[in-house]
Amino acid sequence: MTQAQTSVDSVIADTRPNSELTHEEIIARNLEVVQAHFHNENPDDVDKAIALYTDDIVWEAPSRGMVYTDPAEVRAAYMDIFKTLVYDKTIALRRFATEEFVMDDQIAHVTVVGDKMPNLPYAIGTKMSVRLVHCFQMRDGKIAREIAYELWREIDSPEDNDAITEDAVVEVFDGVVGKHAPTA
Repeated sequence: MTQAQTSVDSVIADTRPNSELTHEEIIARNLEVVQAHFHNENPDDVDKAIALYTDDIVWEAPSRGMVYTDPAEVRAAYMDIFKTLVYDKTIALRRFATEEFVMDDQIAHVTVVGDKMPNLPYAIGTKMSVRLVHCFQMRDGKIAREIAYELWREIDSPEDNDAITEDAVVEVFDGVVGKHAPTA
């Protein structure tokens, strides 16, 4: 068993190919994989998040013009995110899946604390409300493509206006540099 497979096995319970699973099991596993991916998007555990990618991963942030096609590039991009943003709060709005895709819609309140993210035109100290919509394309229990649609708005600007449902899950962070993603 490879080191990457061992890492995946320690993050998700079921690593069987889709052909051995029912429709419902595939969807449940896809949701589990994305949850594990988000949970591990932090400086200490990012390798567990990256272990959930296929070898031919495509990771995109279209609003910043960024495309990465190698897990090492993605890891470096995450490390730059951790050096650039502090997550203050997230609001999980919705997440749903099919056999091939997982969609996640959330709002992140972040503070810009560095300048390592390419094409992020906001000054250090700016407080942002970022609508983050992720589209994950899944293959056999791994993430083959991650597209992070980042809609950057300054907090309390006219553009900072979202319809937040009563069942939205709010998670407040302690302002630790490097806290990147929600665990909800």
